[in-house]
Amino acid sequence: MKRKINWILKNLHLIVSLSIVVPTAIIYGSPTILPEYLDIQVNTIDLSNMLKAIMCLYLGISIVWIMGIWKTEYWKIATKLNILFMISLAIGRALSMLMNGLPRGGYIFGIIAEFALGFYSIYQLKKYGRNE
Repeated sequence: MKRKINWILKNLHLIVSLSIVVPTAIIYGSPTILPEYLDIQVNTIDLSNMLKAIMCLYLGISIVWIMGIWKTEYWKIATKLNILFMISLAIGRALSMLMNGLPRGGYIFGIIAEFALGFYSIYQLKKYGRNE
């Protein structure tokens, strides 16, 4: 039981990231669902193309996180990728807020969650990374 709890604690940042990023990817790649959740209208093939690319990028990164959860030899790289992904998204949102103003509430939650997951992943890497 203790071993399972330790496994969950070690991988918590990756599990939480997966639970947020995979549904987000599916929403981004689904032009019929996107307006309902993010009030974004997909009116051009170019925008649809960009959103599908982002969807596949998110799903590809998620595959690395899954590999890190199930194969210990990938845990460190998955954690480093999680740090880069979350902090980069948060910095991009922060820049947009400074340059364009405040977005709707969901995006404000996004920047908080991304910074939190990014810094939590740094903590996880310091705590568990020595063992890898």
